[in-house]
Order: sequence, then structure tokens, then C-alpha cells
Amino acid sequence: MEWCYNEEVAFLRSKILALLREAGDSYLSGEEMAKRLGVSRTAVWKHIQELRRDGYDIVSHSRSGYSLQSAPDTLRPEEIKNGLHTKRIGTEIRFYPTIDSTNLEAKRLAQQGAPDGLVVVAEEQGKGRGRLERSFFSPAGKGIWFSVILRPDFLPQDAPKCTLLSAVAVAKAAEDFGMKVGIKWPNDVLAGGKKLVGILTEMSAEMERIHYVIIGTGINVNIKAEEFPEELRDKAASFSEIKGEKIPRAAFFRAVLEHMDALYDAILREGFAEVFSEWRRYSITLGQTVRIIDARGGGQGAFVGKAVDIDEDGALLVDTAAGRRRVLAGDVSIRPQQD
Repeated sequence: MEWCYNEEVAFLRSKILALLREAGDSYLSGEEMAKRLGVSRTAVWKHIQELRRDGYDIVSHSRSGYSLQSAPDTLRPEEIKNGLHTKRIGTEIRFYPTIDSTNLEAKRLAQQGAPDGLVVVAEEQGKGRGRLERSFFSPAGKGIWFSVILRPDFLPQDAPKCTLLSAVAVAKAAEDFGMKVGIKWPNDVLAGGKKLVGILTEMSAEMERIHYVIIGTGINVNIKAEEFPEELRDKAASFSEIKGEKIPRAAFFRAVLEHMDALYDAILREGFAEVFSEWRRYSITLGQTVRIIDARGGGQGAFVGKAVDIDEDGALLVDTAAGRRRVLAGDVSIRPQQD
């Protein structure tokens, strides 16, 4: 971890950008901005210079003031919060240009008392990881690498279901952007058989009480096929490949956070029924003949059956020749059965 974006700085910068966006094509003077924000003209000028260094195209006129022409493709808080409408998730955002792992940082912040819904996001991860300790390719400026801290009031045994929440939120965001994806149980978001998203849910809890849940999510947004490591090219893809054009990351991230927030709100009010219903809608596993492999047992205990549903715990129900079997998330890998 190199550097965390200061919340006070982020707040003032977001206000400056909001004023410039509100002005549209018109110019806004430094004096007027300083007056509205309750700071000095020098402070406004300094923040304008920093925004320019960060890629914002802000033109100035000696008598008229400043005008925002364009914004960079960045995941800084001022861009994420521009138009974000959520109750909990994303109301507070911690941004890092580069970090070892957003999950590790989220856990550190959670242990210090970070609130429900805080988001940790980075432009690049050095040690991103997914389920079963697999590493996750997280290059700079090409994806959305983030973790959300939740402090729900449900029981610890319900926490693994939050993994499905994140997968559904991303699938719904993709749909908003005109892209069709599917979810392979439990949480692999796929298109054309290739993985677009990695999700890792972790928890700190006592027997009857959750201290916090961390949902780490890595989304391949604008990674070109040739940019993936050779060993991933036949397994991974990005949303820009599906869309056939570059995806605006901040706008896509807002959609993900808004869907996560709405689903989380439904969970707190009514349980996981809505998440499960939406998961079934996107599922590419249900109705398929699958091969279940014990991922931690080297293939021992593998069996074949038809995936028919998920139960109230999010476990996969598989009908086999010997009867129905219940498969828990995190215990298996799923491969389509070959004819």
C-alpha cells in the first residue's frame, strides 16, 4: 500500500468538480467557487492544479474563470460519487492508486471501526486473490478492484450468501450497460465461458454475532485479450471485449454499487429471497449436468449429476443416480460434464 486518498481533500475536490459540472459550458470564477465553498481563492487554485495533474481537462480564462472540459477514467471518490445514489454502500470511499489487497486493507479498517458500507477501491492490486487462495490479475487502470465492509445483523452462517449478492450486482450492472452475462455457481460471472469477475467473501464473527463481512470483488473492465497473462487467456475476459468498446469504469462501478446497495437493503429487511431469485435468473448452472470436484481433495470424491436449484443457504442441489446431494459453496469446483 502506497497512499490513501485523504477524505477531506476528496470532499473539497468533489465540491469543486460539482460546481464546474453545474456550470456546464460556462466559466466559473475562482472567487465565486471560493465563496461558495468557504475557502480561499488560493486553495481553489491549488486544487485545480492537482485536478489537472490527475487528468482533468480544466481550461481557464483570466477574466472568466474555469471550465471543465473532460474527466479522466479514474476511480477516485469524486468520480465515483458523481451521481451515486446509495443508502449505505459507497457513502464513504477509501481510494488507493496501488495496494497489496483491498480485502486486507478493508479488514484493517473494519478492525478500527470502519462503518457499514465503506468501500475500499484501488487502481491496481499487487496481491489480489480469489477463492481457494488463487491469485487474481489486477492491472492498473484496467479494472475495478474493490472491497466492501458490511456489518449486518444476520447470523454468521448467512455470511457466505453475500458472495451471491456481489455476483448478482455485477450481472445486473452489466445488463444496464447492454451486456448479457451468466453466473456459474456460486459466484463466477462469465461470458462465452470466460471469467469476468473474481469474488472473495471473508468474515469476522462470534458464535451468534457478525463483527464484519468483507466482500472483495475484482472486475475485468478494459483489459485487452493480449494483456492477460498467457495462462489466463483461455479462461478470462473483460467487459470491453463483450461490449466491443471501452467501458467507462466510474459509471460501471456506480451501477455495481447501487445494485449491491439495493440488494443489501432487501437482505436486511426481508432476508436473501430477492438475491436468490435474481441469482437463479442469471444462473448458467441450473438445469445443466455438472461434475462436482472436491477442489481441496485433488479430485477425490467427484460425482456427476444435474444441478436443479439452490437451497435457503445458497447450497447447490444436485440430483444424482444415488439421490439428491447438497454442495456447499467453497468446497468444490464445478465443470460441465463432457459427453
